[in-house]
Amino acid sequence: MDELIAREPIFHRPEFGTARADFERMTDPSFFEIGASGHVYSRSHVLDVLEQRHRSPVVEDLDASDFHVVRLANDVYLLTYTLHQAERMTRRTTLWKRGDGTWRALFHQGTVVAPGA
Repeated sequence: MDELIAREPIFHRPEFGTARADFERMTDPSFFEIGASGHVYSRSHVLDVLEQRHRSPVVEDLDASDFHVVRLANDVYLLTYTLHQAERMTRRTTLWKRGDGTWRALFHQGTVVAPGA
């Protein structure tokens, strides 16, 4: 659990890299994301956005909490948590797979939580 918590919020941990090649290693080729908007984003699209974001990085105040991990299958884990970004709160889910000693994300989703929910 500690290894996965250290990787979240996903794509916001510079110690795991900030270049496109780092994010490629961090994600499975089948990776996709459902954004807070409900749109589905391909791995390629997410990598393009991350590459652009890290050209001019912005320091964000992020507070991740309420982590839970469930083992779904051999070397496949579901990690859920709550992320506070300034005034915005989201519930996050990342599906992780461990293979060859490496963690790779298979899926990620962020859902905005309404105030008071």
